[in-house]
Parts: sequence; structure tokens; C-alpha cells
Amino acid sequence: MPSVSTLFWSAYPLLLIAFIYQVGLPNFIVRPVTESNAFNTVWKLFATTHCYASITTLKADLPQAQCFSVSNGKFSRVFRDEVSNGIQKLERPRAGHVIPGLWDGHGHLLQYGELLDSVNLFGTTSMDEVKQKLVGYMKERPETGTQKQWLRGVGWDQANFNGAWPVANDLEIDDSFKDLYVMLDRVDVHCIWVSNSVLSLLPKNIGDIPGGEIPAKGVFCDNAMDVVLEHYQKPSKEQKRTFAKNAMLELNKLGIVGMHDAGVTPSDLRLYEELSGTDEWNVRVNAMVECDVRNTFCPDDVKQITTLNGKFHVRSVKLFGDGALGSWGSAMIEPYTDKPSSSGSLLVNATTLSRLTLDWAKEGYQVNIHAIGDLANRLAIDAFEAALKVLCPNGNSRNCQAKHRFRVEHAQIIHPDDQQRMQDLGIIPSIQSTHATSDMGYAESRLGANRTKTEAYRMRSLLPLRPVLGSDFPVEPANIFEGMYAAMTRRSPRTGLDPRGGKVGWYPEETISFEDALKGFTINPAYGAFLEGKAGAIDMGAYADWVVLDEPLRDLDPESLRMATVRETWVGGKCVYKRP
Repeated sequence: MPSVSTLFWSAYPLLLIAFIYQVGLPNFIVRPVTESNAFNTVWKLFATTHCYASITTLKADLPQAQCFSVSNGKFSRVFRDEVSNGIQKLERPRAGHVIPGLWDGHGHLLQYGELLDSVNLFGTTSMDEVKQKLVGYMKERPETGTQKQWLRGVGWDQANFNGAWPVANDLEIDDSFKDLYVMLDRVDVHCIWVSNSVLSLLPKNIGDIPGGEIPAKGVFCDNAMDVVLEHYQKPSKEQKRTFAKNAMLELNKLGIVGMHDAGVTPSDLRLYEELSGTDEWNVRVNAMVECDVRNTFCPDDVKQITTLNGKFHVRSVKLFGDGALGSWGSAMIEPYTDKPSSSGSLLVNATTLSRLTLDWAKEGYQVNIHAIGDLANRLAIDAFEAALKVLCPNGNSRNCQAKHRFRVEHAQIIHPDDQQRMQDLGIIPSIQSTHATSDMGYAESRLGANRTKTEAYRMRSLLPLRPVLGSDFPVEPANIFEGMYAAMTRRSPRTGLDPRGGKVGWYPEETISFEDALKGFTINPAYGAFLEGKAGAIDMGAYADWVVLDEPLRDLDPESLRMATVRETWVGGKCVYKRP
């Protein structure tokens, strides 16, 4: 006589067809229908339920819970009671406190993975320290430094070299370095510093480069970097696969289940699509298209994507308005206070920026513009406003913006008039809170007291716009708890201090609450990627992504928050990291 199990599995296809017929295919795929008797029968058999000491759901009608069930990689039920007799495979209530999986709203996946395989110069405070790091790295990686495999690093800052730009000769550390090909990214990755061997590959006479600068022999900033990069042998597909895998492992350790990858070329988009179906792809990636030639229109080279497993999304494009503040590259309305001869650099003119914004929006892409200086932010808002008038000629621009969700990436220095325009239009600011605490030591010298007070690093002022928070890793550490601390205190997450060595915070009137900081790394990035209802919260039908902590996050004081560590990270109902 056949066993019960054999009879069930032989009848399973018919049961499944009957179930789909009753509840409807869209509901079967997208949103479980718990009131359906057919669904309850199947769901009880296949759902797995997890219970914890507490669960912060970020769901309006059920902010706290103790249990949830997972079916097919999504939350199928969230509830308060710890035991339900109608649910099979119930795990015993366990220790640990749960929050939704964390999202970084602006990072760079492959660059982060490459940093893990390069010389990490972040935190170096002198030229001697940089040289020591390079020498130490070469002892471990003697195969690097050839023309085919340059010695790579990132994290230097000329402010730590007595304010003087480094030069190629500084990389002639000893005889073993004389013939090496070395390329080191500045801390903001808007300048590169190269060795004499790299310089030998370049034209003898390099003329003026629009949107670029060569401030010293061996240093190339913004668009001028392209002169060097065309000679750089980019990582192979296999190397990029390794970079992505290693980066995701590190991100999972930090509780990060998703990220907005701020600029991915067409070939890398194809690689991401291929890899996103593998078991090693454990971070959901919302990628912004960056054409092979920056600030151009390349719709034929890319396509909009949402994979069935929800691990890879392409729906936005990244344009670049200007450079970075630290290298005087941010485009300013008025000259720099500490460099009156310069107002920074625009990487694209206003007419082209507006045309590209409209062209991409007409193709159905969300447009995200990198803008740091107040001039770049003004031109970005101009471009968005002009596009909205064309896209919705008879409608309200703010309602139109809710459909297109244009974003300003960084939004660091914004004239008060343009802050109001952002509010009126509903433009989404994508902010990296640790940029404020990293830059606070020199920002006022660049901008002057009044411009800093009224324009720079707004956070609380922009809360009505649902700011997307991120880190810009590898420019800053990817640790979201440090990002929350910086946003809540306006103090350095490394030292716990403000620029004066105190605890007041840098312009503390722009601090935000714990609740707003957590939303900035969960619900807001979901909205900023058209993923509301799918990411950023523990809710029925959303991706089953969550983080387990030792204590309730909201109960931690700020100093404990910046030191917090993750116990477990789950993506799609699968544990992808467990602390040893």
C-alpha cells in the first residue's frame, strides 16, 4: 500500500493547480492570500515560522511582533502571539531582537570588493604612513605593480600631507618601487595619484580637460582621470566575480541585505544579472546605470530588470554634476573661502544635464544626479524641474515627481533657495551621514561659516523628503550603525567627538532621531528604489530579509549603537551570516 507521503506527492501537481486556480496566479506569486482555505492548506505545509524576543517590523499597524512566517523567500505572516497551533514547523521562541534587513542607499559593490584586495589607506595621517602601507602590501602581494596588474589602493588625503598634493616621485619609495605601476584613489575617489611608470604611458602634452584638473605631476582629478584610466587594465570577469562575492560577505556581516549601487556600466550590469541567480549573491542590488562614457545616453546598451528572486533591479540611471569638496572639485555658486581663485568644476554643462535627464526619464528610468556643491545641486534641481514640466504638462509637478522619484545623490551643499525648491518639488535627497562627520574638520574652511551654517550637510531640514541614507562605501565604512550614529549625533563614529573634541555635535540642529535614522536605512531606500512593500520592513508579501541583534536597537544609547554588532543576517529566508 503506498505511503501517505507518496500519495501526497503524486497528487501535489493537481493540488497546486487547484490552489492557483482558486486564489489566482498574481496572488499566488506576489501576495499570499491567508483567508483562502486552499492557501492555508498548502501554506501550513511549507511555511517556516521564526520567533524572537522582539521584532521591530516598521509596519504601521503592527510595529512590534514576536513571530513571522516565511514562504518562498517572503514573509507570509507577521504576528504577536508566540505559538499558533495551526502552524507546522514552528521554531521555539529564541533569544535575539530583530529589525528589518538594512539597506545602504548609495555604495559601490565592485569597488568595495576591489578595496578588500588593495592597499587600504583610509586613516593614514602622513606620507610616511602611506609609504609604510605600500611597502607592507608589496611584501604580501609581490605579483602586483606590473603593467598588467597595477598596484591599487584607496584612501589618501592631501590634507594629511601638510596640505600639499602628492606627486609621482613620492611613490619612488625605494629601488623596488622604481618601475612599478601604481594607482591610488583619493579618499573621495575623485582624484587618482599615479607613479612615474603610469605617467610614461600618457601623452607628453595633456591640454585642458573640461571638468577635470591635474593639480600636481601624477595627480588627476574628476574628468582628467579618464586620461589615465584608458590605459588601466580593468579587472577580469573572474576577478569581478570574486570582488562581488567578497564584498557581499562583508556587507552581510554588517546586517546589510540590500544596496543601491551608484553607477554600474553596461557590461557589469550583465555580469550582475548572471551572478544574481547564484547562491553567492546574498545582497539585493538596485543598480544605477552609468554609461561607458559618463554623462551620455545609452539606452540600447542596457535594459530594465527585476529578477524573479528580487536580488537584482535596474530602473535608474546615474549622472554626474560635479566633483568632491575635499579636492575643491565641488561646483560652487561663489568661490571657495580657502581658495578664492576657484569655484570648483562642473562635469557636465547645464544644457546637457537637462537634456539627459529628460531623455532618460522618457525611457522610463529614474534619474539620480551626483551633486555636492551648491551650483551642481541648483543645476540638478533645474534639470528635474524642467523634465517634470515636460513629462506632466497638465499636472502637478510634485505628483509627477512621486511617479518619477528623481534623486540628488549626496545633496551636500544646497543654497537655501534651492532647499525650498527641493521641498516644493519633492526631490529625494540621497545623503551619506558619515560624509558630514568626515568632512566637518575642514568643511567650514572651504565654505566659510555662513555658507556652512545655512547650506551644508542638511539632514533634519530635509526629513519631509524621505531622505535615503547611505555610506558611499568604500569611500566611508559600510557600517550602518556608524551611519545612524553620525546622523543622530553629528559626531565622528570613530572617536565619538565633534571637531572641537566635544560631545555637542557639529551643527547639532541638523541631527535626526533614532526612528528617522532607522527609516533612512530601511523604508526610505525601499521607496527610493520603487521597492516599497517589498523591502525595508517586515510585512506580509515583503522579501524575508531580517537582522538579529543581541539587544533591541532602540534601547541602545548612541555610544553603544556605534559599537553594535550583528548576530545573524537573513536574506530571502536564508541565513547568510552568523556571528562565530
